[in-house]
Amino acid sequence: MSESDESVPFATTDVVAALGPAARHAARVLARTPTEVKNAALREAAAAVRAAGPAILAANAGDLARARQAGLAAALLDRLALNESRLAAIARGLEDVAALADPIGTVLAEWTRPNGLTITRRRVPLGVIGIIYESRPNVTVDAGALCLKAGNAVILRGGSEALESNRALHGCLVAGLVSAGLPEASIQLVPIRDRAVVGAMLNGLDGAIDVIVPRGGKSLVARVKAEARVPVIGHLEGNCHVYVDRDAEPAMAREIVLNAKLRRTGICGAAETLLVDRAAPATLIGELARALLDAGCEVRGDAAFAAADPRVVAVTEADWGTEYLDAIISAGLVDGVEGAIDHIRRHGSAHTEAIVTQNAAHAAKFLAEVDSAIVLHNASTQFADGGEFGMGAEVGISTDRFHARGPVGVEQLTSYKYEVRGTGQVRAP
Repeated sequence: MSESDESVPFATTDVVAALGPAARHAARVLARTPTEVKNAALREAAAAVRAAGPAILAANAGDLARARQAGLAAALLDRLALNESRLAAIARGLEDVAALADPIGTVLAEWTRPNGLTITRRRVPLGVIGIIYESRPNVTVDAGALCLKAGNAVILRGGSEALESNRALHGCLVAGLVSAGLPEASIQLVPIRDRAVVGAMLNGLDGAIDVIVPRGGKSLVARVKAEARVPVIGHLEGNCHVYVDRDAEPAMAREIVLNAKLRRTGICGAAETLLVDRAAPATLIGELARALLDAGCEVRGDAAFAAADPRVVAVTEADWGTEYLDAIISAGLVDGVEGAIDHIRRHGSAHTEAIVTQNAAHAAKFLAEVDSAIVLHNASTQFADGGEFGMGAEVGISTDRFHARGPVGVEQLTSYKYEVRGTGQVRAP
């Protein structure tokens, strides 16, 4: 199918012109919408997803058929696919977000100055958020729900490969909005495939968009970060590491490594590099290599891993910095915790790293000194997910060091303002 969608009876310029003003109006309404009204919209949307299940799955089947015909990569096909289980999780996610505490209006700090002025720092919405994403239809719902709960209007531009799935899910969100008496433009989905809309969103839609969140492959995120005229929240790559320490429990290490790499290879929290302490038992290298290889994972290893199993492929320098998003992993030995930290510092993407060890001091050092958004002890990197963090959902993982870092949930989609109350004070000349 071409990048333009002839089933939509209006031109790209008309779409772009309508998106911004409608979103700004909706944002003003949402900023003063009571919590119970937002929650009602989310719960009704969840009910709509369950009721429309067969139609959503049919739309998704069509998207998948077209994507396979177009030669979409296996990792992207996995992200695109919906089934009854994933659809049930999407509906539960809406209800989970409804159950979260509403951050809007929360007092973050309050104090009184010597001159009697009382200053309050209060949480407020960001305004209008633009989200550009690929493949994953669940992002349509996760992003719409989180932005709504945080009092923001959102403009969603999903990948063309998922347009019919996104339309079906977006219809459920709109049903929830309408039932609660909220503007339909609170959650807008760009209804056409024309890529010109992306450029318009990156330019801010004439000042309508306050922040952009990209979620997708490296090329998409790189373009957004390079071209956006508004602030961007997101990450470029998920080159995640698992470090197995000398004091790791072998069976635990094996299970964590297999899960971190292979549970879902196409997500940003999948492990791409396995590091093992040079002082670990010699048998551990072979056990980990065999477990991965026997499970269908290609291992690109250093000399120690190559000696442990003839199926291991020689690792290259470029491999250490590669996000495979596939059943491939780089593997090598390092000199203890210091060596692991140094390797991650040189090759990592500041996303998610894990240490497997029974040594509390080694774990504490790793957690303190690895400068990534998420660090884990004795747990799989696949837990790098807003839902798993109790946030209900996420619009992505941020590796930025300001505003939001790690899973971007409801609180991360807010800002704050200062309210100053006086009794007639004026400032001296």
